[in-house]
Amino acid sequence: MASSLQTLPQIGQIVKVLRGKDEGGYAIVIGVVDERFAIIADGFKRKFDQPKRKNLLHLELQPDVSSEVADSMRETGRVTNGKLRFAIQKYIERKGE
Repeated sequence: MASSLQTLPQIGQIVKVLRGKDEGGYAIVIGVVDERFAIIADGFKRKFDQPKRKNLLHLELQPDVSSEVADSMRETGRVTNGKLRFAIQKYIERKGE
């Protein structure tokens, strides 16, 4: 198997969507399927209970990992949509978009 240039995303990592209906928006990784796919949700259109399985090639990993989301997923296996929205909002404000 060829080694991919892209590292695997972490749970709680913020990603920018590069392809698809949500293109240009941000989401948070709530699961990693394998080396090609991640499960993402944003708390708005993509709720935690109906996340999107995205090819990692269609995502741009951001350097930020939301510790609130990561901790919540680790402790309970779930995260609230409000927490997802808050983490994305906070990231966008910090980034100045």
